[in-house]
Amino acid sequence: MIVTALVVANVGMNRWVTGWGYVPWAMAWSVVLVAVARRDGRTWADLGLDRADVRRGLAWGGVLAAIVLVTYLAAMALPATRDLFRDDRVQGWSLPRTAYAAFVRVPLGTVLIEEIAFRAVLPAVLMARGSRRTAVAASALLFGLWHLLPAIGIGNVNETVSDTVGTLPAWISVVGAVITTTGVGVWFWWLRDRTGSVLTPMVLHWSTNGLGYLFAYVAWH
Repeated sequence: MIVTALVVANVGMNRWVTGWGYVPWAMAWSVVLVAVARRDGRTWADLGLDRADVRRGLAWGGVLAAIVLVTYLAAMALPATRDLFRDDRVQGWSLPRTAYAAFVRVPLGTVLIEEIAFRAVLPAVLMARGSRRTAVAASALLFGLWHLLPAIGIGNVNETVSDTVGTLPAWISVVGAVITTTGVGVWFWWLRDRTGSVLTPMVLHWSTNGLGYLFAYVAWH
């Protein structure tokens, strides 16, 4: 049931729902996933959503976000890496539109559903039915497959990236993206497990994507 819900949510976010509907769609499915997990008997602690772990989760997330910020600043300062921020989706955007993407669309649309699904609900439900290792591996792999549809157009997002992946067969770029995000899924799970809170990977996830939009705006303007 959970996998079916994720398939519907993913196809909707990438093919059906656009503009203002993206965030409500993602938030609604996040609520559904948590409700399913709770009905399955998972506790708030099982899901990494226990209030007792909030402070620790935010502290770890804040440190990691600061590292991302410093890394982005260094990359922006170097001519050799500055063009990597030139996301074609952001070219021509106004500052308010960029701020909306960074502070609303990314955290409430992208980050919320992905972290709830792949670092909270899926691992908790799968661990109740099998081994910890299998649950983490399956959740990470499904996280990688979640990025299958976005990966299909990865070469059209950034001219610098396109110059690299554009010379490769499309399937290699897609497989590479899936493998990379699967690895990220394992790393994010470790953070969630280490802190006991899903807020840690949430903050890191937001800083990577949300700050990316802000730096892309700066790069273009």
